[in-house]
Amino acid sequence: MTVRRIVALLFAVCGIVAGQTAQNVLVLVNQSSATSRAIAEYYVHRREIPLANVCSLPMPVSEVISRAQYDSSIARALGAFLKSHGLLEKILYIVTTSEVPLRIEGSDGRGGDTASVDSELAAFYQDLHGHPHALPGPLRNPFFGQRDAVFRHPDFPMYLVTRLTGYDFPDVRGIIDRAVQAKNRGRFVIDLRSSDDAPGNNWLRTAAVTLPANRVVFDESDRVLTNQTDVIGYASWGSNDSHRKQRDLGFHWLPGAIMTEFVSTNGRTFRMPPATWTLGNWGDQHTWFAGSPQTMTADYIHQGATGASGHVSEPLLGFTPRPEYLLPAYYRGRNLAESYWMSIPAISWQNIVVGDPLCSLGKPE
Repeated sequence: MTVRRIVALLFAVCGIVAGQTAQNVLVLVNQSSATSRAIAEYYVHRREIPLANVCSLPMPVSEVISRAQYDSSIARALGAFLKSHGLLEKILYIVTTSEVPLRIEGSDGRGGDTASVDSELAAFYQDLHGHPHALPGPLRNPFFGQRDAVFRHPDFPMYLVTRLTGYDFPDVRGIIDRAVQAKNRGRFVIDLRSSDDAPGNNWLRTAAVTLPANRVVFDESDRVLTNQTDVIGYASWGSNDSHRKQRDLGFHWLPGAIMTEFVSTNGRTFRMPPATWTLGNWGDQHTWFAGSPQTMTADYIHQGATGASGHVSEPLLGFTPRPEYLLPAYYRGRNLAESYWMSIPAISWQNIVVGDPLCSLGKPE
């Protein structure tokens, strides 16, 4: 059976599922950070988030925290807030903000307990219902691949967590403003690193054939696609394509545009590199920034994307966002949070999603 035939069967009964509303969003604020507070204030105003859904907690102003710090300064206090405000079931989306800690330090590898704060919060629903999730290692994402399902509790025992962050406040304000302006137009740019049958390449191919042909720019040659116009979605190998040398692809991103790439450390930090820094190689530490030579999620936001994925540490290829779920879901009208988390196989892991969870292109015309 051909890939196109498989896709046709998969989507034959697939309807467009309406996203949820501002009433279902909780905003998590680092009370100790003026930047975090400013972002929350701007977002709450723009999206009319109920003030009762804003949880401001004193946290370390640090990208990296210990497991004990996560438990004491975030998990316990947030759990108490959700319970005391009667929000356990009502909240579907949690939005973290810049200077809410990014990564929980620990051991790496498939059996490790390093994780992003956001992915730990995705598993938090289970913890609050008396089923503490196991550590270490990734936990199966119950929403992964659920193309036709309405995301709601208790059907899916998790929160969908996104982060409003960038290099600075203007970057984050841009995310929020562009999310409000999003429309279902533009092109999905899908760039393979070669024509072989590596799993990532096949996922990219499947993504391409699930979208309307007149909305797709697809390339499986060795060249890197640059200077594309009217981009609404992008998927590639990022700096894991050996032919990619530049940080900025020169894209014109439309409001609402999202991206994903198969890169291990692109969400490692949201500190801005020097303007002279460019992509490096693992063999020369002088070419690294923040412990890695790889592309950075924040660059895409800075250059005009509205949503982006990333990893705070090595996730392994099989746990990166799957573009064949992400891009078609977003095109068909799923909101940003649901589109991304439907495409991510694991929670309590390394993944982060940057963007406004309510951002949606609307149904295709």
